[in-house]
Amino acid sequence: MPSLNSAPSSERIHIGFFGRRNAGKSSLVNKVTNQELSVVSDTAGTTTDPVSKAMELLPLGPVVIIDTAGFDDEGELGLLRVKKTSQVLNRTDIAVLVTDITLPLGKCEKELAALFEQKKIPYIIVGNKCDITDTPPDGERFPVSALNGININELREKIASLVGVRDQTMHIVGDLVKKDDIAVLVVPIDKAAPRGRLILPQQMVIRDLLEAGACPLVCRETELSSALGSISKKPSLVITDSQVFGLVSRQTPEDIPLTSFSILMARYKGFLEQAVKGASAIKELKDNDKILISEGCTHHRQCGDIGSVKLPASLEKTTGKKLQITLTSGKEFPEEMQEYALCIHCGGCMLNEREMLSRMRTSLDNGVPFTNYGTALAFMNGILRRSLTVFPDILKLVDE
Repeated sequence: MPSLNSAPSSERIHIGFFGRRNAGKSSLVNKVTNQELSVVSDTAGTTTDPVSKAMELLPLGPVVIIDTAGFDDEGELGLLRVKKTSQVLNRTDIAVLVTDITLPLGKCEKELAALFEQKKIPYIIVGNKCDITDTPPDGERFPVSALNGININELREKIASLVGVRDQTMHIVGDLVKKDDIAVLVVPIDKAAPRGRLILPQQMVIRDLLEAGACPLVCRETELSSALGSISKKPSLVITDSQVFGLVSRQTPEDIPLTSFSILMARYKGFLEQAVKGASAIKELKDNDKILISEGCTHHRQCGDIGSVKLPASLEKTTGKKLQITLTSGKEFPEEMQEYALCIHCGGCMLNEREMLSRMRTSLDNGVPFTNYGTALAFMNGILRRSLTVFPDILKLVDE
């Protein structure tokens, strides 16, 4: 089982290295990380697909370093590589624009800088190969040498200075409980559950509860009634996996607050308000409407899978309509979405906040309502209001 102390990729700062071919991106990545992370060659276009590595990088701590293909790549394959590089921007917290300091800034660099600014990504422009030129720095670029290691430590410090301070009071659940409170976590163990471990949102919730001094009690939905009956102190909160939302709601007394891991993740990632608004679109669905169901991770789908089986079945049962379902997973997410009537996303535990919000904005920019698994299932089970009682500000959206 993974350590509860290890930082998941979604919680790490994502640092992307961008630039034209042969500017020395991969060499610089290797020098900054002190690892042979990327293949280096004098041949332009050696890096094809983005290369990512989770690691510790001082003085930043846990980060994900991403090396990308040249943004000036050409030809049919080159354009596909450029598209993949553009997609990396959706999860990039800090961008490093690598240039050849012996060459003037050109169209490629200006296009990348414009994209960084459009997406509000803090960035630094570096001038690589400063060891082979006598030209003084132009003021726009920070001079470095991936070959000789010139200014590499200083570059790390500059990257660190671009990292915004995240709100340290932000919790996935710790702010909803007090010391010594009991929180009951309902975790189904079925064919879709990873053998021998808990999924990431469950780990994160347990860790946050422990740090708050609360007492997590974990059980399956089949043991929930006996678990609730065996403790003398009333739980302050019940948190359930979304796929058994209806069953758990029926077993949990009305005076005990109830929510789901997925709803907690939506709040943590910053899109719960939109998820609640988007869920109301379910009642407007019509026959043959197309629904996008998207997951941020990739896993082998088995019988009873929530995304491919349970959600579509719940949608058709709730609406009485024949719907067309499209499934995506991992880094796959469409940019053109006008054909869809609704997007239902997972909680996004494997995606960082920037990429999750980017997907939400892409959906909304295409005029497509956006929600997530837990919020949609709560809506379809008629318990959305109950599942939001712990969030009074969000609850107002249901009452409006």
